[in-house]
Amino acid sequence: MPNTNEAADLVLAPAADIARRIRSRSVSPVEVVDAYLDRIEAKNPAVNAYVRVLADEARAAARVAENEVAAGKVRGPLHGVPIAIKDLFDFKAGVPNTFGVKEFAGYVPEETAGHVTRLENLGAIVLGKTNTPEFGHKGTTDNRLFGPTSTPFAPGMNAGGSSGGSAAAVAAGLCALSQGSDGGGSVRIPAAMCGVVGMKPSYGLLAGVVRPDAFFTFDPFMGNGPLARSVEDCALLLDAMAGFDDRDPGSVPLAKQRYSDAIFAPVSGLRVAYLPTLGGFPVAADVRAVVDASAQLLTDAGVKVDTPEFALPAPHQEVTDLWLRLTGSAMVGMIETFGDLGLDLRAVAWDNLPPQLRAVADRGLAQTSTQQRRDRFLRTAIFDAIADILDRYDAIITPTLAIAGIPNADDGWTVGPDNVEGEPVDPILGWCLTHPFNYTGNPAISVPAGLTPSGLPIGLQIAGRRYRDDTVLALAAAYERIHPWHHSYPTLLQ
Repeated sequence: MPNTNEAADLVLAPAADIARRIRSRSVSPVEVVDAYLDRIEAKNPAVNAYVRVLADEARAAARVAENEVAAGKVRGPLHGVPIAIKDLFDFKAGVPNTFGVKEFAGYVPEETAGHVTRLENLGAIVLGKTNTPEFGHKGTTDNRLFGPTSTPFAPGMNAGGSSGGSAAAVAAGLCALSQGSDGGGSVRIPAAMCGVVGMKPSYGLLAGVVRPDAFFTFDPFMGNGPLARSVEDCALLLDAMAGFDDRDPGSVPLAKQRYSDAIFAPVSGLRVAYLPTLGGFPVAADVRAVVDASAQLLTDAGVKVDTPEFALPAPHQEVTDLWLRLTGSAMVGMIETFGDLGLDLRAVAWDNLPPQLRAVADRGLAQTSTQQRRDRFLRTAIFDAIADILDRYDAIITPTLAIAGIPNADDGWTVGPDNVEGEPVDPILGWCLTHPFNYTGNPAISVPAGLTPSGLPIGLQIAGRRYRDDTVLALAAAYERIHPWHHSYPTLLQ
Protein backbone atom coordinates (compact mmCIF):
# COMPACT_ATOMS: atom_id res chain seq x y z
CA MET A 1 0.00 0.00 0.00
CA PRO A 2 1.54 3.37 -0.96
CA ASN A 3 2.11 5.97 1.75
CA THR A 4 -0.05 9.09 1.99
CA ASN A 5 2.07 11.24 -0.32
CA GLU A 6 2.42 8.45 -2.88
CA ALA A 7 -1.34 7.86 -2.81
CA ALA A 8 -2.02 11.57 -3.31
CA ASP A 9 0.27 11.60 -6.34
CA LEU A 10 -1.26 8.40 -7.67
CA VAL A 11 -4.90 9.48 -7.65
CA LEU A 12 -4.10 12.57 -9.72
CA ALA A 13 -1.62 10.87 -12.03
CA PRO A 14 -2.60 10.72 -15.70
CA ALA A 15 -4.61 7.62 -16.51
CA ALA A 16 -2.23 6.87 -19.38
CA ASP A 17 0.68 6.95 -16.92
CA ILE A 18 -1.15 4.66 -14.48
CA ALA A 19 -1.81 2.20 -17.29
CA ARG A 20 1.88 2.22 -18.30
CA ARG A 21 3.03 1.76 -14.70
CA ILE A 22 0.67 -1.18 -14.24
CA ARG A 23 1.96 -2.85 -17.41
CA SER A 24 5.57 -2.34 -16.31
CA ARG A 25 4.66 -3.67 -12.82
CA SER A 26 6.00 -0.55 -11.08
CA VAL A 27 2.61 -0.26 -9.39
CA SER A 28 -0.07 -2.90 -8.93
CA PRO A 29 -3.77 -2.59 -9.76
CA VAL A 30 -4.49 -3.40 -6.11
CA GLU A 31 -2.43 -0.42 -4.92
CA VAL A 32 -4.14 1.84 -7.43
CA VAL A 33 -7.66 0.75 -6.51
CA ASP A 34 -6.93 1.02 -2.78
CA ALA A 35 -5.61 4.57 -3.23
CA TYR A 36 -8.77 5.63 -5.05
CA LEU A 37 -11.09 3.91 -2.57
CA ASP A 38 -9.34 5.67 0.33
CA ARG A 39 -9.68 8.97 -1.52
CA ILE A 40 -13.39 8.32 -2.17
CA GLU A 41 -14.02 7.59 1.49
CA ALA A 42 -12.33 10.83 2.52
CA LYS A 43 -13.58 13.23 -0.13
CA ASN A 44 -16.80 11.93 -1.71
CA PRO A 45 -19.05 13.27 1.09
CA ALA A 46 -18.06 16.83 0.18
CA VAL A 47 -18.84 16.55 -3.55
CA ASN A 48 -21.38 13.68 -3.65
CA ALA A 49 -19.99 12.30 -6.90
CA TYR A 50 -20.63 8.62 -6.21
CA VAL A 51 -24.04 7.28 -5.27
CA ARG A 52 -22.78 3.72 -4.96
CA VAL A 53 -19.20 2.58 -4.37
CA LEU A 54 -18.36 -1.00 -5.41
CA ALA A 55 -15.37 -1.44 -3.11
CA ASP A 56 -15.44 -5.24 -2.77
CA GLU A 57 -16.04 -5.80 -6.49
CA ALA A 58 -13.29 -3.33 -7.44
CA ARG A 59 -10.75 -4.94 -5.11
CA ALA A 60 -11.60 -8.40 -6.46
CA ALA A 61 -11.19 -7.16 -10.04
CA ALA A 62 -7.87 -5.55 -9.09
CA ARG A 63 -6.54 -8.84 -7.75
CA VAL A 64 -7.50 -10.57 -10.99
CA ALA A 65 -5.82 -7.81 -13.01
CA GLU A 66 -2.68 -8.07 -10.88
CA ASN A 67 -2.47 -11.84 -11.42
CA GLU A 68 -2.96 -11.36 -15.15
CA VAL A 69 -0.11 -8.86 -15.36
CA ALA A 70 2.12 -11.25 -13.42
CA ALA A 71 1.26 -13.95 -15.96
CA GLY A 72 2.11 -11.65 -18.85
CA LYS A 73 -1.49 -11.04 -19.88
CA VAL A 74 -2.77 -7.51 -20.47
CA ARG A 75 -6.36 -7.25 -21.65
CA GLY A 76 -6.15 -3.81 -23.20
CA PRO A 77 -5.14 -0.18 -22.80
CA LEU A 78 -7.20 0.22 -19.61
CA HIS A 79 -5.88 -2.85 -17.82
CA GLY A 80 -6.17 -2.18 -14.08
CA VAL A 81 -7.26 1.47 -14.55
CA PRO A 82 -10.09 2.52 -12.17
CA ILE A 83 -13.09 4.21 -13.80
CA ALA A 84 -16.51 5.48 -12.75
CA ILE A 85 -19.76 4.93 -14.64
CA LYS A 86 -22.96 6.94 -14.64
CA ASP A 87 -26.13 5.85 -12.83
CA LEU A 88 -28.34 6.26 -15.90
CA PHE A 89 -28.41 3.68 -18.74
CA ASP A 90 -24.99 2.33 -17.77
CA PHE A 91 -26.12 -0.94 -16.23
CA LYS A 92 -23.90 -3.32 -14.34
CA ALA A 93 -25.55 -6.66 -13.67
CA GLY A 94 -26.61 -7.09 -10.05
CA VAL A 95 -25.87 -3.46 -9.12
CA PRO A 96 -28.83 -1.16 -8.33
CA ASN A 97 -29.41 1.45 -11.04
CA THR A 98 -31.69 4.32 -10.08
CA PHE A 99 -31.68 6.76 -13.06
CA GLY A 100 -31.59 9.39 -10.27
CA VAL A 101 -35.24 8.57 -9.48
CA LYS A 102 -36.23 7.90 -5.88
CA GLU A 103 -38.93 5.44 -6.88
CA PHE A 104 -36.39 3.35 -8.81
CA ALA A 105 -34.00 2.92 -5.87
CA GLY A 106 -34.67 -0.83 -5.83
CA TYR A 107 -34.24 -1.46 -9.55
CA VAL A 108 -31.49 -4.00 -10.24
CA PRO A 109 -30.62 -4.81 -13.87
CA GLU A 110 -29.88 -8.40 -14.79
CA GLU A 111 -27.49 -7.57 -17.62
CA THR A 112 -24.49 -5.27 -18.02
CA ALA A 113 -24.74 -2.53 -20.66
CA GLY A 114 -22.70 -3.24 -23.78
CA HIS A 115 -20.49 -0.16 -23.42
CA VAL A 116 -19.70 -1.05 -19.80
CA THR A 117 -18.86 -4.64 -20.80
CA ARG A 118 -16.55 -3.30 -23.49
CA LEU A 119 -14.60 -1.20 -20.98
CA GLU A 120 -14.34 -4.06 -18.50
CA ASN A 121 -13.18 -6.44 -21.23
CA LEU A 122 -10.35 -4.01 -21.95
CA GLY A 123 -9.27 -4.17 -18.32
CA ALA A 124 -11.00 -1.17 -16.72
CA ILE A 125 -12.08 -1.57 -13.10
CA VAL A 126 -15.41 0.01 -12.16
CA LEU A 127 -15.20 1.80 -8.80
CA GLY A 128 -18.87 2.75 -8.63
CA LYS A 129 -21.91 4.54 -10.04
CA THR A 130 -22.07 8.35 -10.23
CA ASN A 131 -24.87 10.82 -9.59
CA THR A 132 -27.25 12.14 -12.26
CA PRO A 133 -30.54 14.07 -12.32
CA GLU A 134 -33.78 12.16 -12.88
CA PHE A 135 -33.41 10.45 -16.28
CA GLY A 136 -30.58 12.89 -17.08
CA HIS A 137 -33.18 15.50 -18.02
CA LYS A 138 -31.27 18.72 -17.24
CA GLY A 139 -27.91 20.48 -17.26
CA THR A 140 -27.46 20.24 -13.48
CA THR A 141 -27.00 17.22 -11.21
CA ASP A 142 -29.46 16.99 -8.34
CA ASN A 143 -32.31 14.66 -7.38
CA ARG A 144 -34.57 13.76 -4.45
CA LEU A 145 -32.78 10.46 -3.87
CA PHE A 146 -29.14 11.49 -3.49
CA GLY A 147 -29.15 15.30 -3.51
CA PRO A 148 -26.87 17.63 -5.49
CA THR A 149 -23.34 17.02 -6.72
CA SER A 150 -20.89 19.90 -6.27
CA THR A 151 -17.97 20.95 -8.39
CA PRO A 152 -14.82 20.13 -6.39
CA PHE A 153 -13.62 23.68 -7.08
CA ALA A 154 -16.44 25.14 -4.97
CA PRO A 155 -18.51 22.86 -2.74
CA GLY A 156 -22.05 24.17 -2.70
CA MET A 157 -21.92 25.10 -6.39
CA ASN A 158 -23.35 22.52 -8.77
CA ALA A 159 -21.18 20.18 -10.84
CA GLY A 160 -23.37 20.58 -13.92
CA GLY A 161 -25.20 17.73 -15.55
CA SER A 162 -26.33 15.36 -16.38
CA SER A 163 -22.99 13.54 -15.98
CA GLY A 164 -22.13 15.70 -12.97
CA GLY A 165 -21.13 12.84 -10.71
CA SER A 166 -18.71 11.48 -13.30
CA ALA A 167 -17.10 14.87 -13.95
CA ALA A 168 -16.78 15.69 -10.24
CA ALA A 169 -15.22 12.27 -9.56
CA VAL A 170 -12.52 12.90 -12.17
CA ALA A 171 -11.78 16.44 -10.98
CA ALA A 172 -11.54 15.43 -7.32
CA GLY A 173 -9.24 12.49 -7.98
CA LEU A 174 -11.90 9.89 -7.14
CA CYS A 175 -11.21 7.90 -10.33
CA ALA A 176 -8.72 7.96 -13.17
CA LEU A 177 -11.35 8.27 -15.89
CA SER A 178 -15.11 8.31 -16.10
CA GLN A 179 -17.89 7.59 -18.55
CA GLY A 180 -20.71 9.99 -19.18
CA SER A 181 -23.51 10.37 -21.71
CA ASP A 182 -24.49 13.40 -23.75
CA GLY A 183 -27.86 14.21 -25.30
CA GLY A 184 -27.70 18.00 -25.05
CA GLY A 185 -24.33 18.68 -23.44
CA SER A 186 -24.43 16.24 -20.54
CA VAL A 187 -20.70 15.44 -20.83
CA ARG A 188 -19.49 18.91 -21.84
CA ILE A 189 -21.57 20.92 -19.32
CA PRO A 190 -20.18 19.21 -16.19
CA ALA A 191 -16.72 19.11 -17.76
CA ALA A 192 -16.82 22.90 -17.95
CA MET A 193 -18.16 23.31 -14.40
CA CYS A 194 -15.70 20.81 -12.91
CA GLY A 195 -12.62 21.94 -14.82
CA VAL A 196 -12.03 18.69 -16.73
CA VAL A 197 -12.04 17.48 -20.34
CA GLY A 198 -15.30 16.05 -21.66
CA MET A 199 -16.02 14.95 -25.21
CA LYS A 200 -19.13 14.18 -27.24
CA PRO A 201 -17.80 12.12 -30.15
CA SER A 202 -19.33 12.15 -33.62
CA TYR A 203 -22.68 10.41 -33.51
CA GLY A 204 -22.18 6.79 -34.55
CA LEU A 205 -18.53 6.55 -33.52
CA LEU A 206 -19.46 4.86 -30.23
CA ALA A 207 -21.98 2.05 -30.56
CA GLY A 208 -24.89 1.81 -28.15
CA VAL A 209 -27.37 -1.03 -28.43
CA VAL A 210 -30.69 0.26 -27.04
CA ARG A 211 -33.83 -1.85 -26.70
CA PRO A 212 -36.80 -2.02 -27.12
CA ASP A 213 -36.43 1.20 -29.19
CA ALA A 214 -33.25 0.91 -31.22
CA PHE A 215 -33.75 4.47 -32.54
CA PHE A 216 -34.12 6.13 -29.12
CA THR A 217 -30.81 8.03 -29.44
CA PHE A 218 -31.70 9.79 -32.71
CA ASP A 219 -33.89 12.69 -31.46
CA PRO A 220 -31.70 14.47 -30.53
CA PHE A 221 -28.48 12.55 -31.08
CA MET A 222 -27.42 11.01 -27.77
CA GLY A 223 -24.41 8.88 -26.88
CA ASN A 224 -21.63 8.11 -24.46
CA GLY A 225 -18.46 10.11 -24.05
CA PRO A 226 -15.22 10.22 -22.02
CA LEU A 227 -14.35 12.50 -19.09
CA ALA A 228 -10.73 12.95 -18.04
CA ARG A 229 -8.21 15.36 -16.53
CA SER A 230 -6.22 15.69 -19.77
CA VAL A 231 -6.78 15.47 -23.50
CA GLU A 232 -4.41 12.49 -23.69
CA ASP A 233 -6.51 10.60 -21.14
CA CYS A 234 -9.70 11.61 -22.95
CA ALA A 235 -8.30 10.14 -26.18
CA LEU A 236 -7.22 6.99 -24.33
CA LEU A 237 -10.76 6.38 -23.11
CA LEU A 238 -12.21 7.26 -26.52
CA ASP A 239 -9.95 4.61 -28.07
CA ALA A 240 -11.45 2.08 -25.69
CA MET A 241 -15.07 3.19 -26.20
CA ALA A 242 -15.08 3.53 -30.00
CA GLY A 243 -16.26 0.69 -32.19
CA PHE A 244 -18.93 -0.54 -34.58
CA ASP A 245 -21.91 -2.70 -33.64
CA ASP A 246 -24.30 -3.92 -36.31
CA ARG A 247 -27.12 -3.99 -33.73
CA ASP A 248 -26.98 -0.19 -33.39
CA PRO A 249 -28.68 1.44 -36.41
CA GLY A 250 -26.70 4.63 -35.80
CA SER A 251 -23.31 2.94 -35.55
CA VAL A 252 -20.91 3.82 -38.39
CA PRO A 253 -18.29 1.26 -39.54
CA LEU A 254 -15.37 3.67 -39.66
CA ALA A 255 -11.82 2.53 -40.27
CA LYS A 256 -10.18 1.81 -36.93
CA GLN A 257 -7.82 4.54 -35.76
CA ARG A 258 -5.96 5.42 -32.58
CA TYR A 259 -7.33 8.73 -31.32
CA SER A 260 -4.42 8.83 -28.88
CA ASP A 261 -2.19 9.56 -31.86
CA ALA A 262 -4.29 12.58 -32.84
CA ILE A 263 -3.08 14.63 -29.89
CA PHE A 264 0.35 14.91 -31.54
CA ALA A 265 -0.97 16.02 -34.94
CA PRO A 266 0.18 19.49 -36.08
CA VAL A 267 -2.45 22.23 -35.97
CA SER A 268 -0.51 25.04 -37.60
CA GLY A 269 -2.48 26.23 -40.59
CA LEU A 270 -5.85 24.93 -39.41
CA ARG A 271 -8.67 27.44 -39.77
CA VAL A 272 -10.97 27.96 -36.79
CA ALA A 273 -14.17 30.02 -36.56
CA TYR A 274 -14.57 31.70 -33.18
CA LEU A 275 -18.30 32.12 -32.55
CA PRO A 276 -18.41 33.82 -29.12
CA THR A 277 -22.20 33.52 -28.85
CA LEU A 278 -22.73 30.58 -31.24
CA GLY A 279 -24.89 32.84 -33.32
CA GLY A 280 -27.16 34.33 -30.69
CA PHE A 281 -26.82 32.99 -27.13
CA PRO A 282 -26.25 35.57 -24.37
CA VAL A 283 -22.93 34.98 -22.58
CA ALA A 284 -21.89 36.40 -19.19
CA ALA A 285 -19.10 38.97 -19.31
CA ASP A 286 -16.70 36.98 -17.07
CA VAL A 287 -17.07 33.90 -19.29
CA ARG A 288 -16.67 35.90 -22.49
CA ALA A 289 -13.44 37.50 -21.23
CA VAL A 290 -11.81 34.13 -20.50
CA VAL A 291 -12.88 32.54 -23.79
CA ASP A 292 -11.80 35.61 -25.79
CA ALA A 293 -8.33 35.10 -24.30
CA SER A 294 -8.47 31.38 -25.14
CA ALA A 295 -9.21 32.14 -28.79
CA GLN A 296 -6.20 34.44 -28.90
CA LEU A 297 -3.99 31.74 -27.35
CA LEU A 298 -4.73 29.32 -30.18
CA THR A 299 -3.05 31.71 -32.58
CA ASP A 300 0.17 31.04 -30.66
CA ALA A 301 0.01 27.48 -32.01
CA GLY A 302 -0.22 28.75 -35.56
CA VAL A 303 -3.99 28.34 -35.83
CA LYS A 304 -5.79 30.83 -38.05
CA VAL A 305 -8.65 32.14 -35.88
CA ASP A 306 -11.38 34.24 -37.49
CA THR A 307 -14.64 35.64 -36.12
CA PRO A 308 -17.01 35.26 -39.08
CA GLU A 309 -20.57 36.51 -39.21
CA PHE A 310 -22.90 33.76 -38.03
CA ALA A 311 -26.50 33.69 -36.86
CA LEU A 312 -28.65 30.79 -35.77
CA PRO A 313 -31.71 30.26 -37.99
CA ALA A 314 -33.98 31.01 -35.01
CA PRO A 315 -33.70 32.94 -31.71
CA HIS A 316 -31.70 31.08 -29.06
CA GLN A 317 -34.85 30.54 -26.97
CA GLU A 318 -36.45 28.66 -29.87
CA VAL A 319 -33.26 26.64 -30.47
CA THR A 320 -33.43 25.53 -26.83
CA ASP A 321 -37.18 24.97 -26.96
CA LEU A 322 -36.61 22.61 -29.88
CA TRP A 323 -34.41 20.50 -27.60
CA LEU A 324 -37.09 20.46 -24.92
CA ARG A 325 -39.67 19.30 -27.45
CA LEU A 326 -37.44 16.57 -28.87
CA THR A 327 -36.46 15.26 -25.45
CA GLY A 328 -40.08 15.47 -24.32
CA SER A 329 -41.03 12.92 -26.95
CA ALA A 330 -38.09 10.72 -25.94
CA MET A 331 -39.06 11.08 -22.26
CA VAL A 332 -42.62 9.93 -22.96
CA GLY A 333 -41.34 6.84 -24.74
CA MET A 334 -38.98 6.04 -21.89
CA ILE A 335 -41.67 6.44 -19.22
CA GLU A 336 -44.03 4.21 -21.18
CA THR A 337 -41.30 1.58 -21.57
CA PHE A 338 -40.71 1.56 -17.81
CA GLY A 339 -44.47 1.22 -17.37
CA ASP A 340 -44.41 -1.91 -19.52
CA LEU A 341 -41.79 -3.27 -17.11
CA GLY A 342 -44.03 -2.60 -14.11
CA LEU A 343 -42.41 0.70 -13.07
CA ASP A 344 -45.33 3.06 -13.73
CA LEU A 345 -44.17 6.53 -12.67
CA ARG A 346 -47.41 8.18 -13.66
CA ALA A 347 -49.32 5.92 -11.31
CA VAL A 348 -47.06 6.09 -8.25
CA ALA A 349 -44.88 9.21 -8.29
CA TRP A 350 -45.79 11.73 -10.98
CA ASP A 351 -46.53 14.63 -8.65
CA ASN A 352 -43.23 14.06 -6.81
CA LEU A 353 -41.02 14.39 -9.87
CA PRO A 354 -39.33 17.72 -10.71
CA PRO A 355 -41.83 20.10 -12.28
CA GLN A 356 -39.48 20.75 -15.19
CA LEU A 357 -39.32 17.04 -16.06
CA ARG A 358 -43.11 16.71 -15.89
CA ALA A 359 -43.56 19.78 -18.07
CA VAL A 360 -41.17 18.42 -20.71
CA ALA A 361 -42.93 15.04 -20.74
CA ASP A 362 -46.39 16.62 -20.91
CA ARG A 363 -45.27 18.67 -23.92
CA GLY A 364 -44.07 15.47 -25.54
CA LEU A 365 -47.53 13.96 -25.11
CA ALA A 366 -49.13 17.04 -26.67
CA GLN A 367 -46.96 17.02 -29.80
CA THR A 368 -48.78 16.90 -33.13
CA SER A 369 -47.40 15.46 -36.35
CA THR A 370 -47.39 19.00 -37.77
CA GLN A 371 -45.23 20.25 -34.90
CA GLN A 372 -42.86 17.30 -35.28
CA ARG A 373 -42.45 18.02 -38.98
CA ARG A 374 -41.72 21.70 -38.31
CA ASP A 375 -39.22 20.69 -35.65
CA ARG A 376 -37.39 18.57 -38.21
CA PHE A 377 -37.28 21.58 -40.53
CA LEU A 378 -35.72 23.75 -37.80
CA ARG A 379 -33.26 21.03 -36.88
CA THR A 380 -32.28 20.79 -40.56
CA ALA A 381 -31.75 24.55 -40.73
CA ILE A 382 -29.43 24.39 -37.71
CA PHE A 383 -27.61 21.45 -39.28
CA ASP A 384 -27.10 23.39 -42.51
CA ALA A 385 -25.96 26.56 -40.72
CA ILE A 386 -23.23 24.70 -38.85
CA ALA A 387 -22.28 22.72 -41.97
CA ASP A 388 -21.94 25.99 -43.90
CA ILE A 389 -19.41 27.30 -41.37
CA LEU A 390 -17.50 24.00 -41.37
CA ASP A 391 -17.33 24.07 -45.16
CA ARG A 392 -15.02 27.07 -44.70
CA TYR A 393 -13.32 26.18 -41.40
CA ASP A 394 -11.78 23.09 -39.82
CA ALA A 395 -13.43 23.72 -36.46
CA ILE A 396 -15.62 26.03 -34.39
CA ILE A 397 -14.77 27.35 -30.93
CA THR A 398 -17.29 28.79 -28.46
CA PRO A 399 -17.79 29.08 -24.73
CA THR A 400 -19.15 25.77 -23.44
CA LEU A 401 -21.56 27.57 -21.14
CA ALA A 402 -22.94 31.09 -20.88
CA ILE A 403 -22.37 31.22 -17.13
CA ALA A 404 -19.76 29.89 -14.70
CA GLY A 405 -21.62 28.68 -11.61
CA ILE A 406 -24.98 27.55 -10.22
CA PRO A 407 -25.70 27.31 -6.48
CA ASN A 408 -27.10 24.01 -5.24
CA ALA A 409 -30.74 24.05 -4.16
CA ASP A 410 -31.86 22.27 -0.99
CA ASP A 411 -35.01 20.62 -2.42
CA GLY A 412 -33.54 18.32 -5.07
CA TRP A 413 -34.53 20.64 -7.92
CA THR A 414 -31.39 22.62 -8.75
CA VAL A 415 -31.66 24.28 -12.16
CA GLY A 416 -29.76 26.98 -14.00
CA PRO A 417 -30.54 30.70 -14.32
CA ASP A 418 -33.67 32.02 -16.03
CA ASN A 419 -31.75 34.92 -17.60
CA VAL A 420 -28.23 35.70 -18.75
CA GLU A 421 -27.10 39.28 -19.25
CA GLY A 422 -30.73 40.36 -19.00
CA GLU A 423 -32.01 37.95 -21.68
CA PRO A 424 -34.50 35.20 -20.72
CA VAL A 425 -33.16 31.63 -20.98
CA ASP A 426 -34.68 28.30 -20.09
CA PRO A 427 -33.33 27.12 -16.70
CA ILE A 428 -32.96 23.51 -17.85
CA LEU A 429 -30.55 24.09 -20.73
CA GLY A 430 -30.89 27.60 -22.17
CA TRP A 431 -27.60 28.75 -20.61
CA CYS A 432 -25.62 26.07 -22.46
CA LEU A 433 -24.06 26.43 -25.92
CA THR A 434 -23.90 22.66 -26.31
CA HIS A 435 -27.20 21.28 -27.60
CA PRO A 436 -26.95 22.62 -31.19
CA PHE A 437 -24.20 20.03 -31.77
CA ASN A 438 -26.56 17.29 -30.58
CA TYR A 439 -28.91 18.23 -33.41
CA THR A 440 -26.09 17.77 -35.93
CA GLY A 441 -23.95 14.90 -34.63
CA ASN A 442 -20.68 16.86 -34.87
CA PRO A 443 -17.88 16.01 -32.43
CA ALA A 444 -17.45 18.57 -29.65
CA ILE A 445 -15.13 18.75 -26.66
CA SER A 446 -14.95 21.02 -23.62
CA VAL A 447 -11.52 21.82 -22.21
CA PRO A 448 -10.69 23.98 -19.18
CA ALA A 449 -10.17 27.58 -20.30
CA GLY A 450 -9.54 29.25 -16.95
CA LEU A 451 -11.23 30.45 -13.80
CA THR A 452 -13.46 33.36 -12.87
CA PRO A 453 -12.14 35.79 -10.26
CA SER A 454 -14.09 33.78 -7.67
CA GLY A 455 -12.38 30.53 -8.74
CA LEU A 456 -15.11 28.84 -10.79
CA PRO A 457 -14.01 26.88 -13.88
CA ILE A 458 -14.89 27.98 -17.41
CA GLY A 459 -14.91 25.68 -20.45
CA LEU A 460 -13.82 26.25 -24.04
CA GLN A 461 -15.88 24.21 -26.54
CA ILE A 462 -14.21 22.96 -29.74
CA ALA A 463 -16.45 21.39 -32.40
CA GLY A 464 -15.38 19.88 -35.71
CA ARG A 465 -16.61 18.33 -38.91
CA ARG A 466 -18.48 15.08 -38.53
CA TYR A 467 -16.13 12.13 -38.02
CA ARG A 468 -13.11 14.41 -37.73
CA ASP A 469 -12.81 13.73 -34.03
CA ASP A 470 -9.05 13.59 -34.57
CA THR A 471 -8.98 17.27 -35.54
CA VAL A 472 -11.00 18.23 -32.45
CA LEU A 473 -8.57 16.30 -30.23
CA ALA A 474 -5.53 17.79 -31.98
CA LEU A 475 -6.79 21.34 -31.36
CA ALA A 476 -7.70 20.51 -27.75
CA ALA A 477 -4.26 19.04 -27.12
CA ALA A 478 -2.53 22.03 -28.72
CA TYR A 479 -4.53 24.37 -26.50
CA GLU A 480 -3.65 22.26 -23.45
CA ARG A 481 0.05 22.57 -24.23
CA ILE A 482 -0.23 26.35 -24.51
CA HIS A 483 -2.52 26.70 -21.50
CA PRO A 484 -1.93 23.76 -19.11
CA TRP A 485 -4.37 23.35 -16.22
CA HIS A 486 -3.07 20.28 -14.38
CA HIS A 487 -1.68 22.42 -11.57
CA SER A 488 -5.29 23.21 -10.59
CA TYR A 489 -6.04 19.70 -9.37
CA PRO A 490 -3.55 19.29 -6.49
CA THR A 491 -5.17 22.24 -4.71
CA LEU A 492 -8.33 20.13 -4.52
CA LEU A 493 -6.45 17.69 -2.29
CA GLN A 494 -6.02 20.35 0.40
